[in-house]
Amino acid sequence: MTQMSQDEIITNTKTVLQGLEALRVEHVSIMNGIAEVQKDNDKSDMLRKNIENIELGLSEAQVMMALTSHMQNIEAEKQKLKTQVRRLHQENAWLRDELANTQQKFQASEQLVAQLEEEKKHLEFMASVKKYDENQDQDDSCEKSRTDPVVELFPDEENDDRNNMSPTPPSQFANQTSGYEIPARLRTLHNLVIQYASQGRYEVAVPLCKQALEDLEKTSGHDHPDVATMLNILALVYRDQNKYKEAANLLNDALSIRGKTLGENHPAVAATLNNLAVLYGKRGKYKDAEPLCKRALEIREKVLGKDHPDVAKQLNNLALLCQNQGKYDEVEKYYQRALDIYESKLGPDDPNVAKTKNNLAGCYLKQGRYTEAEILYKQVLTRAHEREFGAIDSKNKPIWQVAEEREVNKYDNRENTPYGEYGGWHKAAKVDSPTVTTTLKNLGALYRRQGMFEAAETLEDCAMRSKKEAYDLAKQTKVSQLLTSNEKRRSKQIKDDMDFTDEKNAKP
Repeated sequence: MTQMSQDEIITNTKTVLQGLEALRVEHVSIMNGIAEVQKDNDKSDMLRKNIENIELGLSEAQVMMALTSHMQNIEAEKQKLKTQVRRLHQENAWLRDELANTQQKFQASEQLVAQLEEEKKHLEFMASVKKYDENQDQDDSCEKSRTDPVVELFPDEENDDRNNMSPTPPSQFANQTSGYEIPARLRTLHNLVIQYASQGRYEVAVPLCKQALEDLEKTSGHDHPDVATMLNILALVYRDQNKYKEAANLLNDALSIRGKTLGENHPAVAATLNNLAVLYGKRGKYKDAEPLCKRALEIREKVLGKDHPDVAKQLNNLALLCQNQGKYDEVEKYYQRALDIYESKLGPDDPNVAKTKNNLAGCYLKQGRYTEAEILYKQVLTRAHEREFGAIDSKNKPIWQVAEEREVNKYDNRENTPYGEYGGWHKAAKVDSPTVTTTLKNLGALYRRQGMFEAAETLEDCAMRSKKEAYDLAKQTKVSQLLTSNEKRRSKQIKDDMDFTDEKNAKP
């Protein structure tokens, strides 16, 4: 017999089932006919046995049909599982490809990160050099400098030594000065955003601020001091992009939040008023900026005391705004008061004293009061000389005195006049004191206006030498950092090679 397929077995079984059913029906009818005649008991018994056998065959055929159906279901499930296995194999292969691509992208990202770190170091180096190449007339100009004194994001939360010199604020404001402190995470975020903004990567800085602002509003609600701080940070970024309208809207919102949550006389409110005044100043709206700056000054005087260094800082800012409006009487009053605070609270050697004198001298220059401006410039340079070289005498002269002597004796054997008379003085204009260099340039420009060209060239030459020293120092620092970095990288590579060699030698 040839082996039948599954379908043939099912078909034959169905045919046999139908035949057995017909045979059973026929035997049942014969059995009924014999039972009516009641003559042949042997035939009746034989028919009865045949019917039982037929019924047994029908039952077996039905079992076979059920078994066949079960086998078909099993086969279908088997095919389904095979299909799933093939799909899993395909997905596994796809995942392997994706993993390989991801690893390649990760390696490329690591290389890019390393490259960006090197570029960042280079940019930091260039920024340190550029700091001394900027030719500014005033260190605190709110129109020209990114680090203006009026640009303060966290002016009232600084924890420097100056706070120890401040007077005890009135008791009614004690809770305001200590009731809120900016979280460390926002300070860190601010530094990160400023870094991105300084690199011109606003496409990173702005979404970072917006996402942080959205998270803060979800967790703390809109009317929360942290939200106001974040609004200040985002406004700073918009201001750097010259998006003054958006920045103003954010600062006004921050001002409203801080006023409601911290109180109208809180230092953080003064900081926001100050930032808003800066924004208006950059847009040339000095009249709109002035009342904001005055309100900030009023708050700081009320909370910190009238002779606190932060009050002096605010006075400087207000003086700059008034100077741009030609209100020289008020400018002189504000600068003089700020100068008195700095000298009494921080001492005559504090950098803010020299900066304020420089600014006040600039105010005198715009009014044509050259003598008064010259006195202030000489005070700054004399103090720097005494701090660097000791008391002044006939053999230890400040640079402006040397410059004036060279002006008087410019026709007396000029070529043989040794630069050593003042050649070491330019070291007083240290890298961390650009105000001295600026003062040298400003006094040199004043001498040039007065026709004292030899004295002007002496001061300008000294300023250039100071700048060159700063450049050389920054360059040496950069070279040292690069050599150290390369040495560390080389040591790490040698160590990795040694580890790899040990692993190869350890293999059997």
